[in-house]
Amino acid sequence: MTDPLAAATPPPAKRMTSPHLYEVDVVRILTFASVIAVHTTSQTVADDDLVLYGFLALVHFTREVFFALTAFVLIYSYLNRPQPMKTFLPRRFLLVGVPYLLWSVIYFVVGIIRTPGGTFGEMLLRLGGDILTGTAFYHLYFLLVTMQVYLLVPVMLWLVRRTRGKHPLLLGSSLAIQLVLTGLYMYFPDVTSGINDFNKQLFFSYQFFIIAGAVAADHSAAFLAWIRCHRRAIGFVVVATAACTLGVYIVNMLTGRSPYRAGTPLQPIEMLWSIAVALGFLAVGTWWADRRDPRSVVAKSLDLGSDRSFGIFLSHPLFIWLLLWAGDDWLERSVPKPWLTLVTYVLVVLLSLGLTELSRRSWFSLGLTGRRFSSRKSVRAS
Repeated sequence: MTDPLAAATPPPAKRMTSPHLYEVDVVRILTFASVIAVHTTSQTVADDDLVLYGFLALVHFTREVFFALTAFVLIYSYLNRPQPMKTFLPRRFLLVGVPYLLWSVIYFVVGIIRTPGGTFGEMLLRLGGDILTGTAFYHLYFLLVTMQVYLLVPVMLWLVRRTRGKHPLLLGSSLAIQLVLTGLYMYFPDVTSGINDFNKQLFFSYQFFIIAGAVAADHSAAFLAWIRCHRRAIGFVVVATAACTLGVYIVNMLTGRSPYRAGTPLQPIEMLWSIAVALGFLAVGTWWADRRDPRSVVAKSLDLGSDRSFGIFLSHPLFIWLLLWAGDDWLERSVPKPWLTLVTYVLVVLLSLGLTELSRRSWFSLGLTGRRFSSRKSVRAS
């Protein structure tokens, strides 16, 4: 006999999950690959190699694309699976905060090895300052800004919802502010002298890209459909904007700026170039997602690369340091420039991937890779 109360009880609701966007996996991999290119090139380029400095100017989009991607993933995940902030945010802080603290300590030790000195108390104070400012090593501010973006999730959700129907105006206003702010950073640094030393560690230096990522997530289906319909046009935009970026790089040098300063990331042309690159990466991502065969070696490799990318990002400067400065500069003495840049890049990627693979199978996985520990079998399956 059927229990009427049981019959009247609705089945438990299925757990909502965000549809996986393989387009975003491609953007993530390309962005992290470009981050490594920035750091490898900046550490190996010859002072008079203007061509390689020009290449460096073209890969200096990484911060902006990274934070746009971060905001997109956060808002996309929340909108597809709403949950209390006390549940949504702690997990994300755990996956970034623990690696941030552990790697800050690791790189602080590296810094002591490079330039020893100071009492134990002084070193502790310096470590505390490095953690607060994201300066334990040159890439860790990415994580510091990421955690600032996490804190802004409630504000972003409110802003996106409050301005629905007016998102073009929101984006236009935000872009204007972004261009003015980076113009001050680049051409009128005295105006922003109070924050110039830490401008890259502050979220508002990237506010347009954070807002743009959030707005794109609110229109994810329509936005990705638009990308699919305009891939060829986006390709032309990327080429044209690259030419403009190199043109500004040359003009900046002709007006007395150093090759590095001429292509520095926080300047107006790099903002426009970053927008073009983000669209270009998404165009490549949609092309791939439309053709993806989950059984293929390429698909499995990209899935693996997306999973390991954060761990590789965390560890790659360690291997740049080991290859270029540890061991009496043996690599730099063995490989001539500019080939040193390419050789270092390949070695750094392979070594970082190897460490990430080992870490994913250890109890230190969360701290070293930002991923929870998995058994060897489940790591392979992932």
